[in-house]
Amino acid sequence: MREVAEEILRIENLHVSVEGTAILKGVNLTIHRGEIHVIMGRNGAGKSTLANVVMGHPAYVITEGSIFYKGQPLEELAVFERARAGMFLSFQYPAVIPGVQVGTFLKKSVTSVRDEAPKGRAFRKELTAAMEQLSMDKSFLSRYVNDGFSGGEKKRLEILQMLLLKPHLALLDETDSGLDIDALRIVAKGINEVAVDSACLIITHYQRLLDLVKPDYVHAMINGAIVQTGGPELALKLEDRGYDWLDVTA
Repeated sequence: MREVAEEILRIENLHVSVEGTAILKGVNLTIHRGEIHVIMGRNGAGKSTLANVVMGHPAYVITEGSIFYKGQPLEELAVFERARAGMFLSFQYPAVIPGVQVGTFLKKSVTSVRDEAPKGRAFRKELTAAMEQLSMDKSFLSRYVNDGFSGGEKKRLEILQMLLLKPHLALLDETDSGLDIDALRIVAKGINEVAVDSACLIITHYQRLLDLVKPDYVHAMINGAIVQTGGPELALKLEDRGYDWLDVTA
């Protein structure tokens, strides 16, 4: 009998509000190690809210339900503790940090998550290998974080962080947004590398990423709830038919 992989994330009947407005209305989701899950839905469906509340964004209030990370209730962990425990969020709109060089930022990120400073030579070797995977020139390291970066460069930096941090749970919020074909392939390569030994939750509007990153499950979200789950074929159906056929309020 096939051994069941470790449960990484379990969400039970999750209801979330922002400033008194209900956004998530009973989300249930379980992700195991080695699985890639995809959430698709209209703008405002609650996709990004789900990723943010899992990471502990203070603007989101859980009014009902529970989230468990590797069997532990997430409310017991502060945001920085979630990162140290192996959770990673790729932002839809990465922040610009003028005056902070990429190389310095990456080393401090790794130090914070690993709770110790990486050894100089070993870290340089690790960083070089990760940058080569993403076809990134070393000159990238001397630039300021996301300052003047193209959309593709911002997303590559996010994936580079992910490769270095080696998360147990990767939450990727529209990582494919605004990427040209070459950048999309490079980003997908990084996602596939991490997904081998991690749980991944990808939020996207488009099928094109899923030609390169093969999901185990695709979930359709409407009005704050997952209304249908399937395999990769569901993403094709959603791209072809939209969401009206699933929306009981339409």
